[in-house]
Amino acid sequence: MSCFQTSESQSWIYPTVILCLFGFFSMMRPSEPFLMVYLSGPDKNLTSAELTNEIFPVWTYSYLALLLPVFILTDYVHYKPVIILQGISFIICWLLLLFGQGVGTMQVLEFFYGMVTATEVAYYAYIYSVVSPEHYQKVSGYCRSVPLVAYTAASVLAQLLVSLAGLSYFYLNVISLASVSVAFLFSLFLPMPKKSMFFHAKPSQEALPKPPGMDTVSEEPQQDHKPVGKEVFTDSGNPDDGQVTNPKPGNVALRVFVQWLQDLKQCYSSKHLFYWSLWWAFSTAGYNQVLNYVQVLWDYKAPSQSSVYNGAVEAIATFGGALAAFAVGYVKVNWDLLGELALAIFSVVNAGSLFLMHYTTNIWACYTGYLIFKTVYMLLITIAVFQIAVNLSVERYALVFGINTFIALVIQTIITVIVVDQGGLGLPISIQFLVYGSYFAAIAGIFLMRSIYIIYSATCRKRVQNSVTTSQNQYRPHPEEPKNV
Repeated sequence: MSCFQTSESQSWIYPTVILCLFGFFSMMRPSEPFLMVYLSGPDKNLTSAELTNEIFPVWTYSYLALLLPVFILTDYVHYKPVIILQGISFIICWLLLLFGQGVGTMQVLEFFYGMVTATEVAYYAYIYSVVSPEHYQKVSGYCRSVPLVAYTAASVLAQLLVSLAGLSYFYLNVISLASVSVAFLFSLFLPMPKKSMFFHAKPSQEALPKPPGMDTVSEEPQQDHKPVGKEVFTDSGNPDDGQVTNPKPGNVALRVFVQWLQDLKQCYSSKHLFYWSLWWAFSTAGYNQVLNYVQVLWDYKAPSQSSVYNGAVEAIATFGGALAAFAVGYVKVNWDLLGELALAIFSVVNAGSLFLMHYTTNIWACYTGYLIFKTVYMLLITIAVFQIAVNLSVERYALVFGINTFIALVIQTIITVIVVDQGGLGLPISIQFLVYGSYFAAIAGIFLMRSIYIIYSATCRKRVQNSVTTSQNQYRPHPEEPKNV
């Protein structure tokens, strides 16, 4: 009996280790920081205009088209098949990178890379379906930190191989192909979950835990907004119904979609959650756009540079962002009052870093602007995740995360169509970063006005409360005075 209990208590270790190994090798891609240099070099001989205006936009369009179907399919098929699909898509991408030629082939590659990013949701959601709630915080930390470590290690390795060993970019892609192939093999050994968050959820009358690690930022009760997502929902959709019903299989999908709509309506009815989600969507759209085209800008700023330090810059940026995100947990701030002011101030910093990248002719200044931009974004997105998830169950957090990501993709697609695509303005890369800087400046302006309104309202409420307290004290008898009976 004791042996059985030990096995049960350690049942979370095997899937966590396998998933982390998949995450490590899928992100151990040393060719990533030098993708633009490789594509524009003698191996592929693509022009900057072809990459910027014809090839890279396909990723945005395919990601948008695939995100919602994959999000639904991921839960319906119990996560593992989608993780395997991601592994296959990785392999296809790097086979095309190594042996494909021409604009059309690279556009097909971008489609499959859109599949890779759309299926990331399975990696982050899988672990919650195979471990018990008491292990959520531990395994979540492992699964989220391992890809960051792998990406940083891959960037450092790439820089060392290029700068010291003189390895060609082609062989960096060979190493990446080997790594993602190992990741695919690990995905085959993942246990198949017996439940999922929505379509195959196990009915329970216990309160659902909120996403792990969300208490580290805000330990004070949220006074300016009411909690959402704490109710316990049964299959009937009634939070107060203690009886668990088993709907017919044909009605499960309809019930899930109706429940999603009800959950989203209640979640976004909170102004606090709505405005943080708004910042999340707009900033993530701009962030993805910058990351998608920053290597093109670097190549534009230093086209004849013999030594390229993209790998070192990516490693430092990722490490700095991870440190900033980690430090948030130790910062004690009234985010309800000052959170949106912080969003405004740091959005100004992001806008300034993008303007620096646009106006400078020095590649090192351009690198510095990117380091500031990525670090600040990772800091702010960590705060935003905490503020959104602090009062949500795991299920509602996953739903809000999916919708926010989809809205960000819609915004990014609009930017791509207007600014980048040759069917739109088709702006050159130098002008694009001026647009992106102006975009973040507009975000800063919106949230600066919002923060001023919040602080002014809080000040007025405090004055009213003080005046009421003062007036009550004037009519209250002093202790030494006899009371009139």
